[in-house]
Amino acid sequence: MSVFLLIAASAIVTILPRIIPLMVLSRLQLPDWLMKWLSYVPISVMAALVAQEVLVPGGSFSLFHNVELWAALITFWVAAKTRSLLGTVIAGVVIVMVLRFIV
Repeated sequence: MSVFLLIAASAIVTILPRIIPLMVLSRLQLPDWLMKWLSYVPISVMAALVAQEVLVPGGSFSLFHNVELWAALITFWVAAKTRSLLGTVIAGVVIVMVLRFIV
């Protein structure tokens, strides 16, 4: 019984911070400047998560022995040239495999 209560409490604590703002904000007309500002939040969060993994893998920065950094740079170039999500993902996976095999 206590495990069920723990799971239920965890679900409530997880869901409430997501639902309450959604319910409140769905009834309001937000200004255009705020909507534009909010549109940058997802890419900013993604950039912060990716930058940490790419620039400091394993907790230390290394420019020449950083497979993830070189793979990210090459993959970014592929993405800019092809504009294809599938091609970019495949290129990124292959580049990481090749670089890890070489280094």
